[in-house]
Amino acid sequence: MSVVACIEDLRVLAKKRVPRMFYDYADSGSWSEGTYRANERDFQKLLLRQRVAVDIERRSTRTTMAGTDVAMPVAIAPTGLTGMQHADGEILAAKAAEKFGIPFTLSTMSICSIEDIAAATTRPFWFQLYVMRDRGFMARLIDRAEAARCSALMLTLDLQIVGQRHKDLRNGLSVPPKLSLRNLANMASKPRWCLGMLGTKRRNFGNVFGHVEGIDTMRSMSEWTNRQFDPTLSWEDVAWIRKRWGGRLILKGIQDVEDARLAVNSGADAVIVSNHGGRQLDGAPSSISALPAIAEAVGHRIEVHMDGGVRSGQDVLKARALGARGVYIGRPMLYGLGAMGEAGVTRALQIIHRELDLTMAFCGHTDIEKVDARVLLPSS
Repeated sequence: MSVVACIEDLRVLAKKRVPRMFYDYADSGSWSEGTYRANERDFQKLLLRQRVAVDIERRSTRTTMAGTDVAMPVAIAPTGLTGMQHADGEILAAKAAEKFGIPFTLSTMSICSIEDIAAATTRPFWFQLYVMRDRGFMARLIDRAEAARCSALMLTLDLQIVGQRHKDLRNGLSVPPKLSLRNLANMASKPRWCLGMLGTKRRNFGNVFGHVEGIDTMRSMSEWTNRQFDPTLSWEDVAWIRKRWGGRLILKGIQDVEDARLAVNSGADAVIVSNHGGRQLDGAPSSISALPAIAEAVGHRIEVHMDGGVRSGQDVLKARALGARGVYIGRPMLYGLGAMGEAGVTRALQIIHRELDLTMAFCGHTDIEKVDARVLLPSS
């Protein structure tokens, strides 16, 4: 592909270059994928109000998210197995985000470790934490994030149990991939990916392997991971994390107004309206449709962010108009990474920024800070 004009171009290229099980892991939802599809579809239903004869020569997309200056109201979402889309994927994505001037969030279930990202970047990054049964391991993760200069901790609340993801089940998803005849044949058709993986030592869960006693094989790693997500998670756990972590705390996975109010009461600094990219409860509302009620209820008390379905700069503007301080991109980053490595992530950010800037101009705005619901046409 000679010209990459939009995020869809990166997706098509990533599908050609990334082994099936890892591409499907990124580009799929749970059950029927209804919520996954709705995340994108519901953005398209929102119509923009075009204005003319307005001075739009000087424009700015700069703002802040969770106390961090950002080049546009966008951050990289935490995505598991990023280093399986491309060798050293988390490092490459973090570097691209740092150069562009937006936050990068590292997942607990990343391939590259907290320490890897700290060594590769100079600006503070954000770290995403799951509540696990092994509270000692959680405490060590929090301490490691603090030592690595992470400026915000993102606590994911909607993964007490894992959603039923049909593509992952059919593909026999594992890290590293099981060397079945089917998988070997598919990987052989992705020589660029294979060469990259042969050239790195990072092929496992870097935040876990070597940091938990008794995990020294892939089997022990898999068994430990499968039993760690904690279905007993409660707001008491959030309070414990709030007390132990002294920095900014972001709560991810809010879909309900009452939960948003509880999040405010917990002392969090921001909430993310999110359905986990449609990968947990299929049949849940899209993130963009859930956003307005939550922003109206708690937006005057806490920063409200959102993720899910953001595929363009227009989506960023629409989310901002409906009350989101900022948005997170996961799949657009993964598509860029799988397609072209660090350059692909940079290209994804460039595309989204240009689309945001142009759309803001067409709507008669020059400052992202002044965009509100009036940029949208009333729903019919």
